[in-house]
Amino acid sequence: MSDRRRPSVLGVIGELLITAGVLVLLFLGWQVWWNSLVLAGEQTNAAAAQSRQWLDQASASPSPVPTPAKTPGATKPDYGPPPVMTAPAAYQPFAVIYVPRLGPEWKRIIRQTVDVQQVLNSYTAGVGHYPDTQMPGAVGNFAVAGHDSGWGNAFIDLSKLRLNDAVYVQTKDGWYTYRFRNFEYVQPNAVSVLYPVPRQQGATAVDRIMTITTCNPPFHAGERLIAYNLFDGWQPLSAGPPAEIAAQVAAQGG
Repeated sequence: MSDRRRPSVLGVIGELLITAGVLVLLFLGWQVWWNSLVLAGEQTNAAAAQSRQWLDQASASPSPVPTPAKTPGATKPDYGPPPVMTAPAAYQPFAVIYVPRLGPEWKRIIRQTVDVQQVLNSYTAGVGHYPDTQMPGAVGNFAVAGHDSGWGNAFIDLSKLRLNDAVYVQTKDGWYTYRFRNFEYVQPNAVSVLYPVPRQQGATAVDRIMTITTCNPPFHAGERLIAYNLFDGWQPLSAGPPAEIAAQVAAQGG
């Protein structure tokens, strides 16, 4: 006759709880890591397709390349004041953002609004535009947001930006270049970073600024990481993409 003890009720409950805990951890790992990896790929592919579409449209209806101004001592063409598009309807894509520092293939579509489900968590976007802020190239504050972790990990490496790193924004009108200047860490309710002059309520804007917001630290939402960037010029699509991302754009068929 076997003298093995029968499992107690508490023992069975304990084993079930351990199993449930393991399943929860596996689910969280899938949600945070694998799902985000897959979603990041989908967002990247969608951005590449959108970029190609605008480039194909520009090629199908070519317009003369504007003659850049000849400025003594200038190191790059000056195409004059950038065109500023009218704000699109909610959820509509209107730009593709490239940030080489975040990876050689990194790119995302920018949609109107920062709605979580239809924009930030979308398989075809990942970055949203704050509707009450300016559009690309406008004087004032062009502000966008994206997740740091989960749902594609759009800005998980935003803190790696270094002074003068480029942020390129492509629209149907051309390529807009911004240069990173500095970070700020703020509370989640610090909406003053979205003012036309960030943190200065009522001030008149004279600069063209791009503000990127995301949660910080990764996998938490205790505060917000803000990256401020200054406008550095633009060029029409017909002039080709900026040199730093020309190979990337060519590889995606644009």
